[in-house]
Amino acid sequence: MGSNDNTSRLRGLYVIVDPEHTAGRSPEDITSAALAGGATVIQLRDKISDKGPMLETAMKVSALCKEAGALFFMNDHADVAVLSGAHGLHVGQTDLPVAAARIVLTSDQMIGTSNHAMQEALVSISEEVDYVAVGAIYGTATKEVTVSAGLETLAKIRGEIDGPIAAIGGINASNIGPVIAAGAEMACVISAVGMAANPEAATRELVSLIRA
Repeated sequence: MGSNDNTSRLRGLYVIVDPEHTAGRSPEDITSAALAGGATVIQLRDKISDKGPMLETAMKVSALCKEAGALFFMNDHADVAVLSGAHGLHVGQTDLPVAAARIVLTSDQMIGTSNHAMQEALVSISEEVDYVAVGAIYGTATKEVTVSAGLETLAKIRGEIDGPIAAIGGINASNIGPVIAAGAEMACVISAVGMAANPEAATRELVSLIRA
């Protein structure tokens, strides 16, 4: 796996901020609330904006994360990750290949990948990514096409790899415990924070459950 200096910081609550899942609030507002609540990693996942506005948002989110001492990952867009000074890039199985993304990223930026099965995770490890995301753990409404991985796959992947694992997919306060118990360093949430009536309080609750 990758040997970035920041890899040791890949733990805790990983909040994915998606403009389509903020209940009408800005990505910056959700980011600020999540950071105030104790989130350690923020990812901006924007599938709807043009590049210019996306970069503006990414720069704001990046600055908020740095101020709070949290990590910031950009989803999918390596150029925006570089221009916004992100700590890294997150790519799915059909996004930019890891090797291609590395050509664009700076040498100190991290890279994480989405994985649904053991085989994908092993490929990611061979590409020396900094973390692997495993999902969907539970059913999720935020992606049309999801392959269910489940806790069993998460536990199996944990048994095979040493590096940080992020669990994703339908995670909320009622089911986050088993995810951490199965060996994930990070629990990723989208709606559980972005759609919450009080995103800061929702984040705080999730963070305390991870620590427990």
